[in-house]
Amino acid sequence: MGLIVQKFGGSSVANAERVMNVARIVTDTYKQGNDVIVVVSAQGDTTDDLIAKANEINPSAHKREMDQLLSAGEQISISLLAMAIEKLGFPVISLLGWQAGFNTNAIYTQARIKNIKPNRLQAEIAKHNIVVVAGFQGINRYDDITTLGRGGSDTSAVAIAAALKADKCQIFTDVEGVYTADPRKVENAKKLKEITYDEMLELATLGAQVLNNRSVEMAKKYGVELEVLSSLNPIPGTIVKEAAKMEKMLIRGVTKDKDVALVSILNLQDTPGIAFKIFSKLSAKNINVDIILQSFGRDGTKDIVFTVSKDNGPLAVELLEGMLEDCRIVCNTEVAKVSIVGAGMESHPGTASKMFEALYETNINIQMISTSEIKISVIIDAEDADRAVSAVHRKFIPND
Repeated sequence: MGLIVQKFGGSSVANAERVMNVARIVTDTYKQGNDVIVVVSAQGDTTDDLIAKANEINPSAHKREMDQLLSAGEQISISLLAMAIEKLGFPVISLLGWQAGFNTNAIYTQARIKNIKPNRLQAEIAKHNIVVVAGFQGINRYDDITTLGRGGSDTSAVAIAAALKADKCQIFTDVEGVYTADPRKVENAKKLKEITYDEMLELATLGAQVLNNRSVEMAKKYGVELEVLSSLNPIPGTIVKEAAKMEKMLIRGVTKDKDVALVSILNLQDTPGIAFKIFSKLSAKNINVDIILQSFGRDGTKDIVFTVSKDNGPLAVELLEGMLEDCRIVCNTEVAKVSIVGAGMESHPGTASKMFEALYETNINIQMISTSEIKISVIIDAEDADRAVSAVHRKFIPND
């Protein structure tokens, strides 16, 4: 009938019972007449456990060796799942990333996919095998194993679907789809039937942990239709695609991100090109800057405040202290970013004030604000993040 790519995360294959459950889902899809390629993550907390083992030996280990280590998690998963499918009586073969044709750049632990040579995948499909592929990994020009970073298995699955022009790419998780907020934290969070690529990309970037943002970006670029659904509850999930049918709901999701540090440069000499010097210095060290706020100049000085990931906060301060004089640099890691996302918000006046009202009513102070056509983000104290998400969600998505 078609070619289906299915991806299963670590929680979906966390133990023998769940591996067999995944094997049944895969083989049911195969029995319907489909060709099936399965992409699998490492089991449960395997990746975190491997990182902990590395830190016991050498916390400063070369990233090449970390990739050698971390790739072992997916190798275990694909072998066990292939054995389970074999036990059910179906033809199957497991492939590591490099065997499946994944070629990446040479940035260890954060590699980017350059291309996929799908010859082996196509050959195995032609033999009517179910193909189980290790996600999260590939090989670089030095024939070294590389890994794609957190959430890389989502990207692996979408890349295969794009390369082989699959009919659908299904991302199986431990939740039943994409919700308006984290259903484990926010009462009355609603599952969405459909969502656009742009909305999903914003949600993923702003802290929603359902899909990796790189996978959504790739799916949009190559027109891969995604479905996010549960591996534990066999019901329809959420479709991510370009022409999603818009619902009446203005706001599609409320997210929080606690991986944030707020860096403030105070009483900075207001000289031409100073902003360029600051942010080019950070860029040279691969420090990604998110929200930026600059004050009006006064008495020959100004303030620049920006956000980076929590791990990069102290590094940013260290770099800037070495290049800036006669100013004060402060880093606050006890902050969080709370955001609302919705493609229709730019045509609805009052969206921002409604969000700010919800925070005011909950006595939550806003430290920074950032807006775009489809999202509004605020920086607040980290301890207020959960209350903020609940309050904003109630304001925009009331109980039925």
